[in-house]
Amino acid sequence: MPSGSENGYSVDDGYSIVVNDVSVTYRTSVEGRPTLQSTIRRLGRRERIVREVEALKKVNFRIKRGHVYGVVGANGAGKSTLVRTIAGILPPSEGRVEIHGRVSTLLALGVGFNKKLSGRDNVVLGGLAAGLKRGQLAEKYDDIVAFAELEDFMDMPMRTYSSGMYGRLAFAVAVMMEPDILLIDEALSVGDAKFRRKCARKMRELCSEDRTVVLVSHALGTIQELADHAIWMDKGEMRMWDDPDTVVNAYTEFLEVGQDAVAMEDI
Repeated sequence: MPSGSENGYSVDDGYSIVVNDVSVTYRTSVEGRPTLQSTIRRLGRRERIVREVEALKKVNFRIKRGHVYGVVGANGAGKSTLVRTIAGILPPSEGRVEIHGRVSTLLALGVGFNKKLSGRDNVVLGGLAAGLKRGQLAEKYDDIVAFAELEDFMDMPMRTYSSGMYGRLAFAVAVMMEPDILLIDEALSVGDAKFRRKCARKMRELCSEDRTVVLVSHALGTIQELADHAIWMDKGEMRMWDDPDTVVNAYTEFLEVGQDAVAMEDI
């Protein structure tokens, strides 16, 4: 689980995240298709087969404060598992994750929101879950609403919100909590171009304050635009760590898709 300083690295070294030899293995059970003979023998009970899935395999890296790190890779490559492990949602099966600072996590559209409640109530719940006191929340509320541009909708139940409205409010709540580390998993794919540019400016502002952003996205153009460094995950392993252009070029060449407008926004 995420922890404090160990293995020779500390906050004084400038590292906000240290991932040390981390592996994550899932155990899933699948029902095997019974034969006629086994069905009769087991009276219709299906045989359950336990399968292990290695979602992450011996991943190692260190992330410095004040930068945006992009993570790319195909579906099933381990990107989301990596972010959830850094966030402390998934414990590593092996290895260790060290976190230096308060984490704000934006994992997917609307995760953590209650659709039956209003936007206002969800902001309060999100802030309390992040450890803020009600007085602190009251001070930040107007800024959150203004950033999300949802002034006329905050007292409506969130089941009436569009996907873009969901995304805007989720991002506003996450960044206005003043996190030391902001983890984003595919949550910038909603909203119009104007709002995405506003998000980019806000992430740069966080980095200028010596904070860290980790961004998972299939939109390679977004990774090139926003990130200072990029990680390519492939089948649970870190295949490459370099500057975003180098990583994106290698990744698109590997997939043999080229870098047209469709590929750069959806692979």
